[in-house]
Amino acid sequence: MSRLSLLSAALLLNGCVMQSTYDALQKDFDNTRATLQQRESENADLKAALDNEKSSLDKEKATSRELGNQIKNLQAELERAIKTREALEAEKSAMLSDTSRLQASIEEMKSALADLARRKAEADARIAEFKSLLGRFKSLIDAGKLRVKMADGRMVVELASDVLFASGSANLSKDGRASIAEVAQLLAEIPDRKFQIEGHTDNVPISTAQYPSNWELASARAVTVLKTMVDAGMPIERISAASYGDSKPALPNDTSEGRAANRRIEIVVVPDLSSLPGFEELNRVSGH
Repeated sequence: MSRLSLLSAALLLNGCVMQSTYDALQKDFDNTRATLQQRESENADLKAALDNEKSSLDKEKATSRELGNQIKNLQAELERAIKTREALEAEKSAMLSDTSRLQASIEEMKSALADLARRKAEADARIAEFKSLLGRFKSLIDAGKLRVKMADGRMVVELASDVLFASGSANLSKDGRASIAEVAQLLAEIPDRKFQIEGHTDNVPISTAQYPSNWELASARAVTVLKTMVDAGMPIERISAASYGDSKPALPNDTSEGRAANRRIEIVVVPDLSSLPGFEELNRVSGH
């Protein structure tokens, strides 16, 4: 029981409490109770407000946790995206490298194909030229006066020395001179070509005052053929002479047939070196 209630009871018991005092006390009690009720209401409102704040705080915490999870997920996605981008960049770099290598390979292949086409064209041209040479000399070939062959990559018109020269001599026979003149006229018609006359002998040694060895005999025969070709119309700047003696036999010298084959005059169509690969670089290096 409150202090006010005890006081009121005491006053009533003693019979000395006046009505006005009672009323004042009652009013004070009512005010106190109203104040308490108001405070209880305020406390209830405050509690409700606190509950609301707590609920809001709980929601914010839940939202914060959700946002945190979303941030973690986004960070994980970002890391995956970065790794994916790095992988794509590496793949792109590899593809660019592969593309560069492929392009280089394509260029090399194009160059190789172009070189192959050029070589084929040159080979076709040489074949056509050889066929043309065969055609030019067909009548002489059929008559057995000469033959046309390929030797060491060169086109060669070969004439047997025994038909052209007497044994140990560098003087052309009448038929030999006519054959050489005919050959010279046919070769002179081939444009942009030079020719070398090569003298060859068998290995039977010769030792005379005029021809101390087979070298001199082969040389004299080559020069004789050269002069005869020039007299027949071959431009002098397109022809030269060389001696091989018995150093380049066509057949072994151990038979009479072999020795006869080795006694020969070869008119070589000099290759055009300007068509060979690297010719321009050789010219540059040599200063031409």
